[in-house]
Amino acid sequence: MRLRFAPSPTGRLHVGNARTALFNWLLARGHGGTFILRIEDTDAERSTPASEAGILDDLRWLGLDWDEGPDIGGPHGPYRQSERLALYAAHADRLLATGQAYYCFCTAEELERDRARQLAHQLPTKYAGRCRQLLPDDAQRRRAAGEPAAIRFKVPHGREVVFDDRVRGRVAWHTDVIGDFVLVRSEGRPAYNFAVVVDDGLMGVTDVIRGEDHVSNTPRQLLLYEALGYVPPRFAHLALVMGPDHAPLSKRHGATSVGEFRARGYLPEALRNYLALVGWSPGHDDELLPVDELARRFSVDAVSKSAGVFDVAKLDWMNRTYMKQADPARLGALMTPHLRDAGYLTAPDEEGAAFLASLTPMVAGAVDRLEEAPARLRFLFVFDAAAALAREDVAAEFGHGDARGVVAALAEALETAGPLTDRDAYRALVARVKEASGQKGRALFHPIRVALTGETGGPELDLAAPAIDRGAALAPSSGLVPIRSCRHRARAFASALARG
Repeated sequence: MRLRFAPSPTGRLHVGNARTALFNWLLARGHGGTFILRIEDTDAERSTPASEAGILDDLRWLGLDWDEGPDIGGPHGPYRQSERLALYAAHADRLLATGQAYYCFCTAEELERDRARQLAHQLPTKYAGRCRQLLPDDAQRRRAAGEPAAIRFKVPHGREVVFDDRVRGRVAWHTDVIGDFVLVRSEGRPAYNFAVVVDDGLMGVTDVIRGEDHVSNTPRQLLLYEALGYVPPRFAHLALVMGPDHAPLSKRHGATSVGEFRARGYLPEALRNYLALVGWSPGHDDELLPVDELARRFSVDAVSKSAGVFDVAKLDWMNRTYMKQADPARLGALMTPHLRDAGYLTAPDEEGAAFLASLTPMVAGAVDRLEEAPARLRFLFVFDAAAALAREDVAAEFGHGDARGVVAALAEALETAGPLTDRDAYRALVARVKEASGQKGRALFHPIRVALTGETGGPELDLAAPAIDRGAALAPSSGLVPIRSCRHRARAFASALARG
């Protein structure tokens, strides 16, 4: 079994195309097959090396490796279409020599007039066949005179092209609605349908999984496989990925490229697991599965004919779950660029990286994606007692009960207490404040939270307070902005309350 993913390097990798790559990869890996990466870059105006590099990087980030490709080579290379032009020319010559293709000298203006006339008479828009009967000698004479010419495939009349789609079932097209299509454009660049057949034929591709927008290409390609003597692959056309409004997923729905989801702080295992379930079910109500198990269970026959809706809420749930399972050091490293963008650190050293890893229990499970980590951890890096008290929600905490007394008792207890480096030290401190203030429950803990974090909500205090004091002990070389200690915060808050 040989499968391929063949993106055009004209932009970022769309999640719909990433799902196509994933399904091909799962089928190959689940059956001991070969997964090929081929770059379709014959659109010289739009294809860029930067886009190709980005696509390869996104695929690697998703954990999709390949057995043959432009960067690693293989027995059927080259794996960029721009490097295979001689192969396409040789195949076009074969079809010309056997009379299955011919030169077409029609201008763009003539073709547009034909199209307009067909539309006006409600006829199928296809090539009118003007050059189909040209004698080979006449065609050669015109070419020798420098007249530009495309090469068209001579579609046989009166035939029905039928194939069994592994997702959609039996599909049939009549050749009378297809028309003679272009194989090679007048400037020498191969058309998609021609290049893909040559490539798949020479590379021995046995199975093709692709989007349903390619269904109309399949009859043309089957005619070319037949004309060139290649065994056609088995086809499976996937319904497109839709947004919540059941329109094709696009920018107006939010992030659509793998790169955007990466930048927002989704984990690759979460996005990969989620994409596998868009249009396919592993059965047994299982959803969170490691990639090797997804590959073991994947079956094209179980892919739905209906469009899959991209549900960001479900992806967020998966991402939260995977973040809770992630190694703290890895999660801390993945948070780093988001915290850097927020201005909370530069380049953390080993001590700083270890501190970031220790913060992950306050993030994992509490945010949907890592771009939200800076807001969750802001209390560590930004503290201003006066500014906090100027906020209505914070001021309201001191409008009832003995909140001021709790803060005073907290500040006094911290003057003699050691750093709150762990939960036990924090709980011992709280017991002292409770005894000194006579408060308990919300009346005790809310003033403590506000005094230490400047916020009315946030992570559990037995995690937050030790994190504050561990951060305050970091050396300047750690790469993090200075963090004020619990003692400093309580003292500053008590002073701000006294001034108020």
